[in-house]
Amino acid sequence: MKKSPKDYLIVALDTSSESEALKIIESLSGHVDYFKIGLELFCSSGPKIINEVKNRGNKVFFDGKFLDIPNTVSKAISSIVRQRVDMVNVHITGGGEMISKAKNSLVEAANKYNLNPPALLGVTILTSMNQETISTDLKIKDKIEDYVLHLTILGIKNGLDGVVCSPNEAKMIREAANKEGKKDFLIVTPGVRPVWAKTNDQQRISTPKDAILNGVSHIVVGRPITASKDPIDATKKILDEIIEAIL
Repeated sequence: MKKSPKDYLIVALDTSSESEALKIIESLSGHVDYFKIGLELFCSSGPKIINEVKNRGNKVFFDGKFLDIPNTVSKAISSIVRQRVDMVNVHITGGGEMISKAKNSLVEAANKYNLNPPALLGVTILTSMNQETISTDLKIKDKIEDYVLHLTILGIKNGLDGVVCSPNEAKMIREAANKEGKKDFLIVTPGVRPVWAKTNDQQRISTPKDAILNGVSHIVVGRPITASKDPIDATKKILDEIIEAIL
């Protein structure tokens, strides 16, 4: 079944203010399917902010970026599944065992509570990082594209349903996933900015149209929408760019 334009868009609720988040949710719930709830908002508001989104008929990408020993991550995943989230992520750098246990815990929790299992995504390299960061700070010798590809394959082999990556790596990842027989593999990309928006602190960015043409399944957009004087109009402009890509 062909996706509608709003199926591609995830609006990031990157704020610590519950009242501000609620205004955005109320304003945009009829225009988008997905909202991203990250640590900033979750630590401020707790699970009730997830309920606010779900009770309006929208979906939640819980951007928790779990990274810890396998046992801790698997238990955390089990707990967040109970909140009816639709996507959740872990850092692939936690290793294959952590990912595998997280996936098993996710499925077990969904079955136990009679819920649809959320998609388990793996974070590759944050879009705020560039080659200098991973070479100098992290002492990783690989080129950033090669390292992202390595992490993606590791994630696929341990049960990930998709990855979070820069739109710059999307085409490469889509080709690799197809070779692994994962044609429905999700590619979720922050660092997406329409041509009229500021880049802010993102380093590896792309426009919505280019991201989707490169094989992205979902784009995450925050400040170009939420900091706009007219969030609905900004959303419609981005949906127009998505339409150009999928026509």
